[in-house]
Order: sequence, then C-alpha cells, then structure tokens
Amino acid sequence: MSDTPGSKQNTAAFYGQAVASFAVAMAATAIGIYQLSADAWVRGFLAIAVLYLVTSSFTLAKVIRDRQEGVVGPAPAPSPPYTPFEKR
Repeated sequence: MSDTPGSKQNTAAFYGQAVASFAVAMAATAIGIYQLSADAWVRGFLAIAVLYLVTSSFTLAKVIRDRQEGVVGPAPAPSPPYTPFEKR
C-alpha cells in the first residue's frame, strides 16, 4: 500500500480474501437451499431472496462509499424553458 495521503489502495491479499469469502458464503447458501427439505417453490423463493440481498448489499456498499468519498453524479442538464404555444 502507498503512504501517499488520500491514497486508499487495497492489497491483492485483501482483495483475494474478500472474493474467496464471498464465493464460500454464496456456495454454502446455495448448498443449504438445495439440501433443504421443502417444496421447489420454497427453495426458489429463498434463492431469489438471497440474490436480492446480494445485489442490494452491493448497491448499499457503493452508495456508502460514494458518500464517504464525496462523489456526486454529474449535474443534470438544464431543461429548456416551457413555452405552451410553441409548435413542435
């Protein structure tokens, strides 16, 4: 890692551990849902719920990171003035 102020770079080992941890957690959850003694629709519902939780977690993490870093999106383009009698 760099000691430069403002530089926040993760190491390759940290990145690898995060990816491996995510993969193990998803695999364990998938195996657990597959081995569950319930109807197929119950297992399907749980699988969809897990996928929804994963995607919303990624979105939440990105929003929190952006807020902490002070990142804002591009300014919206100004809309043209409203003229009710203009023919288009």
